[in-house]
Amino acid sequence: MAGEYISWSPIRRLMKHNGAEIVARDAVDELVNWLEKSAEKLTKTSLRLTKHSNRKKVTRDDIILAIKYL
Repeated sequence: MAGEYISWSPIRRLMKHNGAEIVARDAVDELVNWLEKSAEKLTKTSLRLTKHSNRKKVTRDDIILAIKYL
């Protein structure tokens, strides 16, 4: 389901701001779906790194390391 966590309007504005004059609804939905899946993978990887370090709080460094890992 598109837009469960990420709002549609800001993504559409972002696309327009980057030069897309006309944006189809399904294009925005597809980008939102991809962003949500990517964020979910990144969060899970970051959480594994956090737990490996015997911590509970996910930090910026965990996210950066997960980005490099993925």
